[in-house]
Amino acid sequence: MSDIQSLIARAESLLARLEAVLPHPLTAPDWTAAIAFRYRKRGGSGLIEPVRHVAPIRLESLVEVEPQKQRLLRNTEQFVDGFGANNVLLTGARGTGKSSLIKACLNEFAPRGLRLIEVDKTDLVDLPDIVDLVAERPEKFIVYCDDLSFDEGEPGYKALKSILDGSVSQASDNVLIYATSNRRHLLPEYMAENLTYKHTANGEVHPGEVVEEKISLSERFGLWVSFYPFSQDEYLAIVAQWLRGFAVDEAAIAAARPESLVWALERGSRSGRVAFQFAKDYAGRHHA
Repeated sequence: MSDIQSLIARAESLLARLEAVLPHPLTAPDWTAAIAFRYRKRGGSGLIEPVRHVAPIRLESLVEVEPQKQRLLRNTEQFVDGFGANNVLLTGARGTGKSSLIKACLNEFAPRGLRLIEVDKTDLVDLPDIVDLVAERPEKFIVYCDDLSFDEGEPGYKALKSILDGSVSQASDNVLIYATSNRRHLLPEYMAENLTYKHTANGEVHPGEVVEEKISLSERFGLWVSFYPFSQDEYLAIVAQWLRGFAVDEAAIAAARPESLVWALERGSRSGRVAFQFAKDYAGRHHA
């Protein structure tokens, strides 16, 4: 091989390595491969990957959240049918079924063309690219952000705020954003920010506007769905529902009540998540 050929080969090898690390335009996946997708970053480039095994949870499996279920179900059905619908923020106590309710709605309406794209909050800066990619698709897309909250200065905050309501380029009619959070206003708030009557030499000229900025993001969600801690009776009803789902007979379900309460006491919570974890453990031991 001549010196020129060797130089060309080395240059081609170098270019191949550079192409592997340089950002690439977002490309569409095979939309028929799944009903749910994940947006991931790989070497600086965005990639939408199909979720091969979607959680099979159904709406009828979720009990003691009937008002929240009906509000989200109505909004999602309006969206799928092409009528007006709102972006949704589901907030409240942990483990009360916020994420499960979104997954159940996906399974309910997937046969009618509903799809879901899960985006981590750190990747929300790429939200405009995702919206543009699906804008011409016939399906309806929910962009799903789980456990959403921001610290001061995170870049995804501004991108989400603009796409919800504020950017000159709004989201297309086939895209809604569903987010869950344990924090209603999504940003940390501090007591000092409410003491607007105090002014210091280095303080805010208009300190009240700091508070307004904190709550402006959550206000851009058209629908708020709030979840609350479960009472003991509600917790026991959820345990019984999960046990029936695991094919445990009614006599064993009744016998499991005291043990389920001890389980919740040890965990310090009577959430739906704790109820599911107990039911899974108890059903496994019962059938074994």
